[in-house]
Amino acid sequence: MEIELLALYDVSRIYGKDATQVHALTDVSLSITKGEFVSIVGPSGCGKSTLLNLMGALDQPTRGEVHFDGNSLGEMSRGELTDLRLQKFGFVFQAFNLLPVLTAAENVQFVLQLLGFSRQERQSKTTEVLDALGLADVADRPATELSGGQQQRVAIARALVGEPALLFADEPSANLDSTSTRELCELIRQINTDRGITIVTATHDPLVMGYTNRSIRLEDGRVVEDKSNP
Repeated sequence: MEIELLALYDVSRIYGKDATQVHALTDVSLSITKGEFVSIVGPSGCGKSTLLNLMGALDQPTRGEVHFDGNSLGEMSRGELTDLRLQKFGFVFQAFNLLPVLTAAENVQFVLQLLGFSRQERQSKTTEVLDALGLADVADRPATELSGGQQQRVAIARALVGEPALLFADEPSANLDSTSTRELCELIRQINTDRGITIVTATHDPLVMGYTNRSIRLEDGRVVEDKSNP
């Protein structure tokens, strides 16, 4: 039985006013079910990142509603949205957004500290997730000394360590070569399969899209195609 996890109802996002208005998204309606691995695809400027930000409660729609687990994000307070992002969502950003002065392990532990885990729990969970992602040997290395692929894996580890229900990845292959991209896609698909975490990624990379089981294509801020991938 499919369980709806995330739903958008006639969502539009407009930036600016009057003559300077930009319609980033227009009347988008879709739903994401638990356990899916979905790619949001389309050319640069089509609204992919905007859609991801609305799904992840990083932004609010100009019109329409976004629901997570049956609850309207528009009816939540700022504090409730912060708790939702921290407890239920994981984010992997295009630029990684690691803290350069911290080690790989410290970057991952930072999320657990925000969640209120004890020092011992933070160390245990961090070791577990870094081991699972093949990062045990760089755990104590500063983020600035890691390769692009290693930084991406640390970003994924940080997003996963809190055991989110939904993982968002914005252009995860943008700073990677083709070999690293394949390794990353295999890793994300394994996370989706083994851990049952629902994953939504925004990408213009056909290689990434090929690993997902569903593709939603945007053009000029509108959904023009929504299909299952073989």
